[in-house]
Amino acid sequence: MLDKVLIANRGEIALRILRACKELGIKTVAVHSTADKDLKHVLLADESICIGPATATESYLNIPRIIAAAEVTNAIAIHPGYGFLAENAAFADAVEQSGFVFIGPKAETINLMGDKVSAINAMKKAGVPCVPGSDGPVGEDEEKNKAIAKRIGYPIIVKAAGGGGGRGMRVVRSEAELQTSIETTKAEAGAAFGNDMVYMEKFLENPRHVEIQVLADGQGNAIHLGERDCSMQRRHQKVVEEAPAPGITAEMRAKIGERCCKACIDIGYRGAGTFEFLYENGEFYFIEMNTRIQVEHPVSEMITGVDLIKEQLRIAAGQPLSYSQSQIQVRGHAIECRINAEDPATFIPSPGLIDIFHSPGGLGVRWESHIYAGYRVPPNYDSMIGKLITYGESRDVAIARMRHALEELVVEGIKTNIPLQISIMNDENFFAGGTNIHYLEKKLGMHK
Repeated sequence: MLDKVLIANRGEIALRILRACKELGIKTVAVHSTADKDLKHVLLADESICIGPATATESYLNIPRIIAAAEVTNAIAIHPGYGFLAENAAFADAVEQSGFVFIGPKAETINLMGDKVSAINAMKKAGVPCVPGSDGPVGEDEEKNKAIAKRIGYPIIVKAAGGGGGRGMRVVRSEAELQTSIETTKAEAGAAFGNDMVYMEKFLENPRHVEIQVLADGQGNAIHLGERDCSMQRRHQKVVEEAPAPGITAEMRAKIGERCCKACIDIGYRGAGTFEFLYENGEFYFIEMNTRIQVEHPVSEMITGVDLIKEQLRIAAGQPLSYSQSQIQVRGHAIECRINAEDPATFIPSPGLIDIFHSPGGLGVRWESHIYAGYRVPPNYDSMIGKLITYGESRDVAIARMRHALEELVVEGIKTNIPLQISIMNDENFFAGGTNIHYLEKKLGMHK
């Protein structure tokens, strides 16, 4: 097992990694910015080291400083968590080139899956269903572009190959607006991502967001842990996640899961990963693969009993998977609500001092967070301050427990989105299950 792990992240995921390391007897190194010296995992780690000022570019995104911190503390491996450098191939390469273990896939795998065009081509080869599209970058030939769009069928969406986070995409509903949309998206993509390559895909009107959690050891073994439904979104940001997804049968799960596992083996995948799909009319359409642990990983842990972070650590230490597919059983239902420091109506971030805090409890309630009474939420980073997860033998029980847990959760001194989460849990369409990715924005009056 790895002797000492440096946690190259902050907040709740850093604390989650620290807890998994402690269970496996691994020493921990916490790196932090000047704004984060009082973070819970920094106070609990075996060693901590300040890597720069509050600005993320000078601390959590500064590769040389993180590598230097690993060197001076004699760490063996680096866990990137999610966000920041987690899907940065240059960081993964720098970690390995410096003689450390990167807890995640190889740099070339991150590159392959980070470019949407190469990712789609790799998935097609592996037999993973993809959205009908241009099967590669779109060129300058206007007539050829019109022919491709006609073959796909309107509406289509023009997407940046190097895009993400809801940026670099444009919906086109007629041939008349096609070429202008391609040129505008290319210009935006070049400016935002340094890569002006764009491609076309069929635009699905009312899909759900359903994703498959996988684990692969890079030694020819891969398993899936079922699916999650992450359709409750605002501006392409997930708000509520659940597992399993309503309406997905065991047969559908097995079929799509097997294809994802085959793809992992084909590309030599190592670690935890997620295949994201749009799901409409009984069909799965691959959109991207996340080559890291995800915010919503706890719901998959709750329904399978598998500790995904511990598996990441074991795989990074060179061990084969601890489980075979036949050992993975999906039981019960889990829901996660993201708790953000923001105004529940305007969504404006609300940093500041938390003067009163009380966490919920009870059977089937899990609270993942770094906050405490007296903690000051800094204005420099993502607004998520915690994740509330509930588990029940059925979806109805999981929702009932979430309603009670949200009412028990007290965070005072700052504004939070707890009222929004309570309204979602009491929404009759959410309760019925299977709402699409536009539902929350329509509910909030944001979606045209």
